[in-house]
Amino acid sequence: MAHEAQAHVELAHRVASTPTFARPADTRVFVVANQKGGVGKTTTTVNIAAAMALRGLRVLVIDLDPQGNASTALNVPHHEGAVGVYEAIVEGTDIDELVSPAPDLPGLTVLPASIDLAGAEIELVSLVARESRLDRALQSYLADSKEAGDPIDYVFIDCPPSLGLLTVNAMVAGREVLIPIQCEYYALEGLGQLIRNIDLVKSHLNPSLDVSTILLTMYDARTRLASGVVDEVRSHFGTTVLRTTIPRAVRISEAPSYQQTVLTYDPSSSGALSYLEAAREITANTGAHS
Repeated sequence: MAHEAQAHVELAHRVASTPTFARPADTRVFVVANQKGGVGKTTTTVNIAAAMALRGLRVLVIDLDPQGNASTALNVPHHEGAVGVYEAIVEGTDIDELVSPAPDLPGLTVLPASIDLAGAEIELVSLVARESRLDRALQSYLADSKEAGDPIDYVFIDCPPSLGLLTVNAMVAGREVLIPIQCEYYALEGLGQLIRNIDLVKSHLNPSLDVSTILLTMYDARTRLASGVVDEVRSHFGTTVLRTTIPRAVRISEAPSYQQTVLTYDPSSSGALSYLEAAREITANTGAHS
């Protein structure tokens, strides 16, 4: 218990010592992917994005999951009939007509999902250049934002837990992949398939795609199993794995039911501090990507 309290205090000091995050030279576009459900993918997307926005960066979240959980957590309307990512990739509407600001987070903009997205996989099949429709829409939006003097620093694309056409669109639009892995027994199951799919997209559609970041989530320091998973993932992936781990925490799970991220719901909680520190690590690691 004392060890956990000490670690919490140290983390709070570290986070407080970085009031702003460095801006990248060019927009960094992350695909947050793992076809395994329940690994903290959407939670990671919204909390890393919120952490960056709270530290002065301009961030866009693209909710590509028909369930719309990222839109919910960021308090952006995505009811039936609301416009969003479906109109961008299927109908070709400009993204700047479809984005909404996240009410609690200045600097964070959301391209929401709606239930219409559930049918998009089928509709995309017959469309021209179906794999690159999100990429075209996004590049146009980023260029317009830059021209208007409001460049986007980071884009996070929250994928559905599957490897269909929506996820392929995300991987063609992205430049970096962030894979959340939960510290549980089956953590690495299915990961080989995900890496193979990323390699396929890289070789056929997007040579710029790179697995740059792995984040360990749902870490319980009290169990030997969690430590074993951490060691295994680090030995597999080396420095791609962030030093920060995200704890299994009630506050992180509660926040979305209040249409919030844990950063605004309970800023001093271990979950909020851990996501802030993970976001700081990502922004500090601009070497190969700026």
